[in-house]
Amino acid sequence: MFIGVWNTSASDIEVVRGVEKGSMAATMVETPPPQLITTIEWSMMDKNKFFPLYTLSSFTVRCALYPLTLVKTQIQVQRKKEAYKGVTDAITKIYRNEGISGLYRGFWLSSFQIISGVFYISTYEGVRHELGKYDISPKMKSFIGGGCASLVGQTVIVPFDVLSQHLMVLGLAKGRPGANKNPKLNPLGLDLEQRLSKAALAREVALRVYRLHGPLGYYRGYTASLAAYVPNSALWWALYTAYQDELLKISPTWVSHLFIQCVAGTLGGFTTTILTNPLDIVRARLQVEGVGSMRQVFKELWREEGLSGLYAKGLSARLAQSACFSFSIILGYETIKRFSVSDEYRTRVRW
Repeated sequence: MFIGVWNTSASDIEVVRGVEKGSMAATMVETPPPQLITTIEWSMMDKNKFFPLYTLSSFTVRCALYPLTLVKTQIQVQRKKEAYKGVTDAITKIYRNEGISGLYRGFWLSSFQIISGVFYISTYEGVRHELGKYDISPKMKSFIGGGCASLVGQTVIVPFDVLSQHLMVLGLAKGRPGANKNPKLNPLGLDLEQRLSKAALAREVALRVYRLHGPLGYYRGYTASLAAYVPNSALWWALYTAYQDELLKISPTWVSHLFIQCVAGTLGGFTTTILTNPLDIVRARLQVEGVGSMRQVFKELWREEGLSGLYAKGLSARLAQSACFSFSIILGYETIKRFSVSDEYRTRVRW
């Protein structure tokens, strides 16, 4: 019964071997190359590399772009155009009156945002990682992750934000007659003639906030911050993902993927800034002046400056800040992810 198997001719064996070789060759040709990675996921990175590099990058960007944050806040809090006509005018006047230090008023308190930044990015990536276990679109994962990240980040940073914005706005009061008694320019009633070091001034601001408003004073404007930043963050990440996908479809293969991501981040920043600017104005005023509710501030802003003031006040400063921040943050963030990616994925990551 089995004799026929062992009597197979040499030519038959060669035919079989030829078929096997042909099958192997076909398999080798038809196997597609490893797919390039366009999004580096949380699980693909070495966290021991990622966190130190991200912290350094975040501090560098905030240090370089802090003057735009200060100018944006002062323009938003001023009444109409009582102090500055625009971004260039504000930077020129602050530099002329106070020098470089005037453009970095409140910086060291604001730099604590780096701590919240670590919580923020960990939450964003962690939520996206968990949502990746379910059948959810990348845009929705980014939207939910961005919203959750902002909720955590704002809870950590609002007290430092409140104090740093008080220090920023003191620049509006500097050298103005009657500023000591003006609750709009000097809501904490500080003695502006007294010469204090930066540390002493920050300590005095913290004490005044506590005396006037109690412990909850450090979370003044917290609801407004969430209303401004949670939608902003959720929209920005979702739009960043959407713009990136669309740009990848129309861009030639030789265009740097990192550059496409930077452009997508900038476009996302522009879009969200335009949509959420009124909420950011209300947040800034609530945190600095410490009076009223979101509804009252909206009404007051509408009465003082109308629809254009509600949407356009500080918009140019915020757009400039948003464009610079979005481009720089994405450049740093995506570059660091590429340096932190595990060796097994490194060759598949597109620069």
